[in-house]
Amino acid sequence: MNVRHQFQQDKSIKELFENHFNKDVYADEKLLFLVDLIHVFRPKKPQEVKQISLGEFIEFLQANPNHIVLFRNYFKTIINKNKFSRLLTDSGILNDNHFLSEIKKRIFEKFLPFQPEKGTLQFVLNQVFYLSTDPIWINKIPYDQIVVMYELLGFKDIYGNIKEETPFSEIVLAMQILAQRMSGRALENDVIKMVPEYSNFESPFLGFEKELNHLENSIRTNNYHYINSSELVYKQLLLLHKQCNDFVDKAFLNSSKYGISLTVNQSLLRIRQQLIRIKELLPLIVVETDEDKVRNSTLVLLKLIRYNCYRNNIRKLLLESTQLISYEITQHTAKSGQKYITDGYKEYFTIFYKAIGGGFIVGFLCLFKLLFSKVETSAFGHAFLYSFNYAFGFILIFLLGFTLATKQPAMTAATIAQTLDEGMKNKNQAKDKHNLFARLFARIFRTQFIAFVGNVLFAFPISLFLIWFLDFLLGTNLAESKAEKLITDLSPIHSLAIIHAVIAGIYLFLSGIISGNISNRNKHYQVAYRIQENPFLKQTFGIQKTKNISNWVNDNWAGVISNMWFGVLLGSTGSLGIFFGLNLDIRHITFASGNFALGLYGNHFSIDFWALFWTIIGIALIGFINFIVSFTLSMFLALRSRDIPLSELHLLNKSIFNYFKKAPLNFFFPLKDKVI
Repeated sequence: MNVRHQFQQDKSIKELFENHFNKDVYADEKLLFLVDLIHVFRPKKPQEVKQISLGEFIEFLQANPNHIVLFRNYFKTIINKNKFSRLLTDSGILNDNHFLSEIKKRIFEKFLPFQPEKGTLQFVLNQVFYLSTDPIWINKIPYDQIVVMYELLGFKDIYGNIKEETPFSEIVLAMQILAQRMSGRALENDVIKMVPEYSNFESPFLGFEKELNHLENSIRTNNYHYINSSELVYKQLLLLHKQCNDFVDKAFLNSSKYGISLTVNQSLLRIRQQLIRIKELLPLIVVETDEDKVRNSTLVLLKLIRYNCYRNNIRKLLLESTQLISYEITQHTAKSGQKYITDGYKEYFTIFYKAIGGGFIVGFLCLFKLLFSKVETSAFGHAFLYSFNYAFGFILIFLLGFTLATKQPAMTAATIAQTLDEGMKNKNQAKDKHNLFARLFARIFRTQFIAFVGNVLFAFPISLFLIWFLDFLLGTNLAESKAEKLITDLSPIHSLAIIHAVIAGIYLFLSGIISGNISNRNKHYQVAYRIQENPFLKQTFGIQKTKNISNWVNDNWAGVISNMWFGVLLGSTGSLGIFFGLNLDIRHITFASGNFALGLYGNHFSIDFWALFWTIIGIALIGFINFIVSFTLSMFLALRSRDIPLSELHLLNKSIFNYFKKAPLNFFFPLKDKVI
């Protein structure tokens, strides 16, 4: 049995023919000629190549007519079945699977691709064009050279035969299958309720399917097996196709009213992908001139190559599937972020007072964590106690209307992205939008600054007072055994405080995601309305109390759940680190301030200059890292959700820096802006 020959790009076409056609080969190895032929033309870096020429190959065939005959007969041996409708209907289009199942499926097929039946066109494409970059360089082949190859190989246009499993029949069959799948999906209850505007009208998808069937009958009964673009049936198809697109667009637009689940999002994306695929296939049945027959026939093969190469595109799936969900999540956080942007001194000090309340509660949480650390239990037991402590405290801060400074960045980043998006759409503000955003960022930064000040200033004395009070009552300094660790853990050079602050920043970002996701789900499933109209609750508590419960859930449930999970994440990290044998922990600026007070008291206020210096530097760095990590992650998500290019960030940063040079105090205090 022959071993496959590895041909490099410097091998000539003549050598290629000699190696493959001047000796007997097994049937399974015949495909290797085409594989090696493509390898001759495939560049190593397709993106950097301007043009791929088939000139040398064309000249060789024209100079050797016997090789043309060989090549034509060769194609007949490797392709004897023209079934490829599955490739048109499935490749690159979402399946019925849930999002995670679709991801796993595509990853699996990335490493172990589906292999169709031998002798089919799709099998040949799988074996020959197996790189995702192949469509890039194929599109750089001059069209006139493709036409010459088409003629040299004696290919016939796709309109001559419409029998079963012929190319044209497969195209029509694929469109019919896509139309049927769209109709079924669009009529599902979860999809229909996203577009109540269409409830009194016939589904445009059913109309499209009927018109497509009418078109197929027309094509099969006429003598030339194609249509003209001026024919009424084609115009009607395009109109119905537009109505189907409008249906999907309206459903996505209504997500701001009704919320949207990942399942419904996937269904709508699947319908949109099928509409795009049909739009790409429809022109193939339209012929105006004889040149169109050749052009369409070659386009079929090029499209098949592209669809086959992109069938397991994971990056595209992630981008498309998460964009709308992330938009709805950040839309909620953007609304919540409005209250974290102060303007005048009244709002400025209101945030300060709320931050004082947050610092007051954190002082108690620091002491409780110290007490829980002395409980003799397992790592899981400590994780439960710490998580309960954090979660209860954060929920209490939220319900009392207090502020935890580091919770703000995830909210305000979404607000910036929303404002940036509106500025880009408003042509009147387009020129000055970056200056306006610099001022907005200054307002956000000074709000964050005063919130930090309020949290830190009160967490420290409250923690100090509480540990002293316990010492006074019990006669024991409970922080003494932990004092050195409490202080050392805050030093950026003697501990992993910076890394642990990054982990806390990630958790802050995730808590914002959880809040937005809960709010979106509650809206989509009409949780508040279900509670309000629940007959059992109305009979038990009365109509007004049930309505009050409904309003409370609508206003607070997302915040309660996100704060609970934020507490669980913070409280369980250390125990997870023990389980995995890693030095994992969290550092949060407000807790760092309270822990410093406990460590200082436990050490009897005995601390050398450098330890004090690095502790203060560490607390400041922890706050900055908490802020910058959660803000950056939230900003990227918010920009992604609104499809804003990341290049806007560079311009925004530049305008912020220029504004800071002109008015640095505006980033810390609500001074009157005199900068023009």
